[in-house]
Amino acid sequence: MHNIIELKNINKIYGKRVKTQVLNDINLNIAAGSFNSIIGASGSGKTTLLNIIGMLDRPTSGQVEMEGKRIDEMSRRSLASIRNRDIGFVFQFHYLLPEFNAIENVLMPRTIRNAFCSRRNKERAKELLELVGLTKVRKNKVYDLSGGEQQRVAIARALMNRPKIILADEPTGNLDSRASENIYNIFRDINRDLGTTFIIITHDERIAKKTDRIIEIKDGIIT
Repeated sequence: MHNIIELKNINKIYGKRVKTQVLNDINLNIAAGSFNSIIGASGSGKTTLLNIIGMLDRPTSGQVEMEGKRIDEMSRRSLASIRNRDIGFVFQFHYLLPEFNAIENVLMPRTIRNAFCSRRNKERAKELLELVGLTKVRKNKVYDLSGGEQQRVAIARALMNRPKIILADEPTGNLDSRASENIYNIFRDINRDLGTTFIIITHDERIAKKTDRIIEIKDGIIT
């Protein structure tokens, strides 16, 4: 199994006059198709690490490679294209657009790439909502959905462009235990059936223990 992500000697420092080092000489490989969790106390550097993997932030020093290609030095336009095509994001707060219904939110990544959504894209959005168990509410507005349903719409949206990697930052943080378990099971099904790589930040030990690999970070260092 090849590595889809490789981090080499990653450091991240914020501030110019007063400097704060958040990540310290991180070396990390993520295998394609693997199912990983990242754990650590608040302020340990988890989200910064995930943002660098997802190219939402650049390291102060070090190299980020995706499938053997160095990406940390790419232009903003090139990075935006890779994010839209190859990486799906699921956050603690779903960031759905309330003025649109469920299926329109799922179609949004395609709408960003192309203002015209083909019948094929609409069929895929329906299939993804079926995958996450939301066929009956696909035309419901966001505010008519429960918290768990909204998060499942966000998962379907993240899958719209068939990404190679899903990055999830506390995806069950606002959900009860039953809804959290449902989200985990959906992630597992996607990982098994589609071969999508998962990296999940979580404070939920029950979720972390079910992943294939736990990456623990403390004070900016992988322990």
